[in-house]
Amino acid sequence: MRQTQIIMGMPVTIEVIGPLATEATLASIFAFFRSIDERFSVYKPTSEISRINQGLIREGDYSEEMKTVFALCEQTKRETQGYFDIRARNGTLDPSGLVKGWAIYRAANQLKAMGCMDYYVEAGGDIEVCGKNSEGKLWSIGIRNPFQLKEVVKVVYLKDQGIATSGTYLRGQHVYNPFEKDKPLTEIVSLTVIGPNVYEADRFATAAFVMGRKGIEYIEQMSGFEGYMIDR
Repeated sequence: MRQTQIIMGMPVTIEVIGPLATEATLASIFAFFRSIDERFSVYKPTSEISRINQGLIREGDYSEEMKTVFALCEQTKRETQGYFDIRARNGTLDPSGLVKGWAIYRAANQLKAMGCMDYYVEAGGDIEVCGKNSEGKLWSIGIRNPFQLKEVVKVVYLKDQGIATSGTYLRGQHVYNPFEKDKPLTEIVSLTVIGPNVYEADRFATAAFVMGRKGIEYIEQMSGFEGYMIDR
């Protein structure tokens, strides 16, 4: 069973293979994604992150989920020598560079806890897979040509892994180098990372992309990760 809904301003797709592939199973996962959107969307003035940025919630009153995400963001900032930074140019906090992968990973773990062994969870092009697809084969994921979006330039086959892409070809200059905040990122247009799970792939794809050409070298030296870069 496969369904797609628009949540967090992007298509969220869930596919589950086997006897647990029911409407109720998928509905519970979509409900989880909606709860994440309600808490972490910087586009919703009523979300917790928006109210934090408005000064309406004190640090001592943050939810446990928010505290967890902020701690993970700080950890990622340290691990990437400052290239991952959730403070936007205007001074507000935007953890979306980590939240999407974290949410997909948690949704996948919920499916696993239900007993699902073969599934695909995607939000906005970032994906976590487990087991095999409906044909009994490894899940195949296409990496898009940023200059010709209908063209796939690379196909990878994943099992119990995550894949995430960071780039400017769809949303423009929505990420920036914290060390050169006013300089547009033009060296590369797409950087895809495969990791042990989508949370790890997503956070390091974001950081590596803003590093420019040296980002792929950063991924290369990390055990358990692979990268695919497309430059201008």
